[in-house]
Amino acid sequence: MSKIYVVGIGPGEYEQMTMRAANALKSCDVIVGYTVYVDLVKEHFAEKEFLTTPMRKEVDRCELAFEEAAKGKTVAMICSGDAGVYGMSGLMLEIGQRYPQIEVEVIPGVTAATGGAAVLGAPLIHDFALISLSDLMTPWEKIEKRLLCASEADFVICLYNPSSKKRHDYLQKACDLMMQHKSPDTVCGTVQSIGREGEHMEVMTLKELREKQVDMFTTVFIGNSQTKNIGGRMVTPRGYQY
Repeated sequence: MSKIYVVGIGPGEYEQMTMRAANALKSCDVIVGYTVYVDLVKEHFAEKEFLTTPMRKEVDRCELAFEEAAKGKTVAMICSGDAGVYGMSGLMLEIGQRYPQIEVEVIPGVTAATGGAAVLGAPLIHDFALISLSDLMTPWEKIEKRLLCASEADFVICLYNPSSKKRHDYLQKACDLMMQHKSPDTVCGTVQSIGREGEHMEVMTLKELREKQVDMFTTVFIGNSQTKNIGGRMVTPRGYQY
């Protein structure tokens, strides 16, 4: 039976890829992915055949992977972070219904939430919500409700896709929504280019976060009512007595 691995390659640098992910890429014949992600792994798997599609061609990319596997090749579909967190595993399994002869195996990876949390310190030690501010496939009204409900429930909130050229004010809007239930002094953090050249982190208050300029390569962390700034690191206590 032909096989496709759907592989989460982690934040970017090879050292943050899991051994299981690296072994899957070593064992395959073809690596398929978004152009930016393929560029991240090409150096380490130069002997492989690479096929790419641009952004917003996700369906075409998945069909391309299945077409290659149907030729008898072992294929790896790569995603940044984790394949099952805003990744390609769901779409691959949906489209895979048309290719019952091809086995699909999902390989997990380090997502930006956990990769960025390690850089900041320990912001996700207690319950947290992961929300994307991209409204390409989710209406803003639904994103707004999720932000309000997660804030009211005092979750730590991790934001993906906080800004873009078309959505330059979305983080500001999100902060205004969260401040309906969270204190302006809530400890927050940002990490830019996690696991890549130029990685940079900052810890600040929610009020300060509202004024911060971020990009699509930034992951944002908003603490809960217990989150602390300890020596410039963001820490959410679990509640252990000491």
